[in-house]
Amino acid sequence: MTDTKTSGPDQAKLDELAATDTGGRKLTGFPNRLLLGVAAAWSLFQLWIASPLPFLFGFGVFSATEARSIHLAFAIFLAFMAYPAFKRSPRERMPLPDWAMALVGAFCASYLYFFYGQLSQRPGAPILQDVIVGVTGILLLLEACRRSLGPPLTIIALIFLIYSLAGPYMPGILAHRGVSFSGLVNHQWLTTQGVFGIALGVSTSFVFLFVLFGALLDKAGAGNYFIKVAFSLLGHYRGGPAKAAVVSSGLTGLISGSSIANTVTTGTFTIPMMKRVGFSATKAGAVEVSSSVNGQIMPPVMGAAAFLMVEYVGIPYIEVIKHAFLPAVISYIALLYIVHLEALKAGMQGLPSGNPPRPLLTKIFGFLTGLIGVMLLAALVYYGIGWLKPALGESASWVIGAGVIAVYVLLLKLGSNYPELEVDDPNQEITQLPRTRPTVLVGLHYLLPVIVLVWCLMVERLSPGLSAFWATAFMIFIILTQRPIDALFRGRSDFADDLKRGGRDLWEGLVDGARNMIGIGIATATAGIIVGAVAQTGVGLVLADLVETLSMGNLLLMLLLTGVLSLILGMGLPTTANYIVVSALLAPVIVQLGEQNGLIVPLIAVHLFVFYFGIMADVTPPVGLASFAAAAISGADPIRTGFQAFYYSLRTAALPFLFIFNTDLLLINVDLWHGIVIFIVATAAMLIFAAATQGFMLVKSRWYESALLLLVAFTLFRPGFWMDMADAPYREVPPAQFEQALGEIGPRDHLMVRVDGLDAYGAPTSFVVQVPATEGASGSERLDSLGLHLMQEDGKVLVDTTDFGSQAEKLGFDFDQQIVSVRVPRDQLPKELMWIPGLLLFALIVLLQRRRRGSGKARESLA
Repeated sequence: MTDTKTSGPDQAKLDELAATDTGGRKLTGFPNRLLLGVAAAWSLFQLWIASPLPFLFGFGVFSATEARSIHLAFAIFLAFMAYPAFKRSPRERMPLPDWAMALVGAFCASYLYFFYGQLSQRPGAPILQDVIVGVTGILLLLEACRRSLGPPLTIIALIFLIYSLAGPYMPGILAHRGVSFSGLVNHQWLTTQGVFGIALGVSTSFVFLFVLFGALLDKAGAGNYFIKVAFSLLGHYRGGPAKAAVVSSGLTGLISGSSIANTVTTGTFTIPMMKRVGFSATKAGAVEVSSSVNGQIMPPVMGAAAFLMVEYVGIPYIEVIKHAFLPAVISYIALLYIVHLEALKAGMQGLPSGNPPRPLLTKIFGFLTGLIGVMLLAALVYYGIGWLKPALGESASWVIGAGVIAVYVLLLKLGSNYPELEVDDPNQEITQLPRTRPTVLVGLHYLLPVIVLVWCLMVERLSPGLSAFWATAFMIFIILTQRPIDALFRGRSDFADDLKRGGRDLWEGLVDGARNMIGIGIATATAGIIVGAVAQTGVGLVLADLVETLSMGNLLLMLLLTGVLSLILGMGLPTTANYIVVSALLAPVIVQLGEQNGLIVPLIAVHLFVFYFGIMADVTPPVGLASFAAAAISGADPIRTGFQAFYYSLRTAALPFLFIFNTDLLLINVDLWHGIVIFIVATAAMLIFAAATQGFMLVKSRWYESALLLLVAFTLFRPGFWMDMADAPYREVPPAQFEQALGEIGPRDHLMVRVDGLDAYGAPTSFVVQVPATEGASGSERLDSLGLHLMQEDGKVLVDTTDFGSQAEKLGFDFDQQIVSVRVPRDQLPKELMWIPGLLLFALIVLLQRRRRGSGKARESLA
């Protein structure tokens, strides 16, 4: 294979990998029309239940359980239609057994919808018919999972089902009282505790619409637009195509929930261009994999995990986005820097720029002018709409909608002054990059649906599902109208043909959105089996004991074990399923061990930790499918590509450890100005970390310089580690002074209280509680407000009672627990002072490398 062409078996392999999201069958005739029709019907069903229309018209209103049932019925039916049973199975037709399994599986999944009333009258008491349907449904779901996602998730789900039944026969700590066969089927298939649980509910309510929105946006041409804009902005810099790959993959990641789809979509264009400017095939593929996989940590979609976190963590969706945003941006900036370092090491040049040369000051002035203009426009829109809504009352929505459509038409008019964007052939030589201004302006209307989505989420505070519905509805309007209106402005209108092409694009977008959802729907349902088994058997507590034993109570070792387990599971599971399984099993363990170590770890930090390591599995050999997809394009060895991509992704693996111990990175309890400072310093720290791991900054680093750079990066990321050594943040007081200490702390402070007691199973346990300063002028009043009542006995301070539903009860205080230590916050020097010695050390390294670079240039000139 040459640098510029993808052909033969590699292209076939690429097509096969790309089909992992949509299915490998190439049906013809009636079966193909049925497949496409059912897929489009699924998309229309999801749009219907997300819209306000059912409530306006008074029909077609489904309960959450009924909607999940129909959602899974569509997913199972399409899985058997789109995915052949084996590699040797026919691709152009469906064998009769597949038709039977598709129809029976769809019936079993929709059983909860058809018999919803009867099932609600016999909760926990399934009849023979229920059991038969449940067993058949579980078996067919597992087969659909094997076909669409491979064996690993299916095997894990089977292990948990067997474990549920074989509890009394299990050895040692794994033993439990067991579950009856009918009880297992009832729990897993006929309630919302197993297959039809939270994960499938999130897939039904939120995920589908965001995936559909992304499919429609891409079908309208936004994917090509993002790639063109990235190349026009960055293609002329050192290693420009690689930098463009990072940016375009990040933009595509905003609308895509799949690492493989992202790799194939952008990599087809970026990998050949990276090779053309000097990247090896392995490194070109690795850059694309690293940037594509990181698209899943970029809000607002995050590979569907953002919506699952809403349910599992119990915080609003907008809070999940806020906490996830900073690490994602820092990770992408660091990847851009890694690409820059690779270009410096190899002495690469960029592609010829399509823009006329301009002085640096002119570029800076133009950038700042544009930035200020966008900020002023955003402020005008925000405050303008804030004024319009009360002024116009009920008609405000119509007026604002008309205003958005008017802006859309004006942007199309603006774009019609520039040449249309063509889809490039990646096999052709590029002699000139597209010009930035025309490229940006011709597709600005693609940003409007994204703005509508963000506005509904962040300003109107609508639910994620309703926000995605309005954004998708606007996207449908754009697909149908952009061609006729644009052609009219360009003076070559063929209204009927343009409208027909728009309708074809809409149909294909509806079909693509549904086919992209097959794997996610099946994955969330199958992962529900594992979550249900954990709840029914209590295996989570067993695993907690096992992991605690292996980690010897050390939180850092526990985090390492969790990261490794996430990687192992993720080698065979899609990201969404991996996150569901590992968060259900290990997230509570991390929180518990953190409490025992005196570190209060926010639940969102734990879930993001698990999620980050789950996406790393799409990179990690030997099963990193994104690496195989990139290697099929680049012609490199997929295992070597995977290892190189993992090396580039070390920054993504380091971030979770950092925000567990420094939650400022997640913007938890951080104000605006502090958040800006954190962003600047954390970005600098990540760039320094990248330079250390790459062994190159200004020149090739010596081993001790790399070690010192790692030390500097750690100091900037976690200054509190050193400050706590130099100036302790807490002072110890006797437990008998608990009440007095609570009365003396400030309103925003808290006590760190270690408690010994017994857990729910009667085993000794010890944990740390953050006790806040509640309302009250004295310690006794604050204790009453907390709902905590203490007593002293034999020199010990014990918990007498806690008020029902009180804050003390929520914190974990219970009868007969002993307060063993109380730590009171003391005035500590700002931890940010530790940045100063870190930056001075960094300045010393820069000085050493500049001298070495200067002497190297002097030798070159003499030679």
